[in-house]
Amino acid sequence: MEARHLRYALTLAEHEHFGRAAGALGIAQPPLSKQIADLEREVGARLFDRTRQGVFPTAAGAAFLCRARRALDEIAAASVDAARAARGETGRLRLGFIASALLEPLPDVLGRFGRERPDVRLELHEMATSRGTAALVTGELDAAIGLGRPGGIGAEQLVSVPIGHDHLVAVMSSTHPYAGQSSVDVDQLRRQPLIVAPGEDEPAVVTGLRALLGKDSKALSGATVARDIHTIIGLAACGVGVGLGPSRMLAAPRRGTWFCEVTPRTPLPNLVLSFNARDRSPALNAFLDVIRKNCPEVGAALDHRLGPPGPKDSDPDPYPTSLRHTRAMP
Repeated sequence: MEARHLRYALTLAEHEHFGRAAGALGIAQPPLSKQIADLEREVGARLFDRTRQGVFPTAAGAAFLCRARRALDEIAAASVDAARAARGETGRLRLGFIASALLEPLPDVLGRFGRERPDVRLELHEMATSRGTAALVTGELDAAIGLGRPGGIGAEQLVSVPIGHDHLVAVMSSTHPYAGQSSVDVDQLRRQPLIVAPGEDEPAVVTGLRALLGKDSKALSGATVARDIHTIIGLAACGVGVGLGPSRMLAAPRRGTWFCEVTPRTPLPNLVLSFNARDRSPALNAFLDVIRKNCPEVGAALDHRLGPPGPKDSDPDPYPTSLRHTRAMP
């Protein structure tokens, strides 16, 4: 039994005449009569009474037509649903991100994505860069935002584009001796208890701090570990020590704290969007389209990586210029 058999039966019931029904269907009357007879044999019951006054559904036919109408409605709905899913209008997007991405650029991107794709189910997971990379490789996430290019086993299969640049700043209690300064230097930091991200979560950040403070820095080895920037700021406000983190922290001011530059100016690993190009879902493609609209320079980097074959690998630095402007230091 095929969908056309259901349409034939419904059309015949509507027109109550084989000739008129055949005309509405755009076929000849004999093939329609044969298809209805075949359908009745398959169902095992007479579906229509053929009378001089017309062709009318039997009790069995009425029951069959009720289900047939619903079946055709479901088939039509299935086609619509499939088309919407193929366009990324429905489905699921699993996105992992580090906490600082919620300061910038995620609010604008997620807001726009939610407005443009309200029927896509967003599954958002805050997680460290290392965990996000592992989840991408195993297929637990569709995309992840972290610090630096993904590394480790399986990372080579990921596509990564930077979505923000940053540099190191320090945060401390407003009662700290350094509060009021526009900057602190490396020697000053070495003499202070520090608050930093854990090395196993953000290896690229800790590698940069070791390069700045010294591989065997006692201040770094004895630092308090905090897993997100809000905790770093909170502990600094409590007087635990001097927190070190990205300049995006300036977008989350807190009473009782003071931010200042670190000299020499120390770039941090780029904020990077990563995904597996071989496993891209329509929902992920829709998310990338929103990224392109919201962050044109990121879109250019995506096109560079995903567009027609070209001299991609020969470009020494495919990263775009800065997508953000750091707020002025207090």
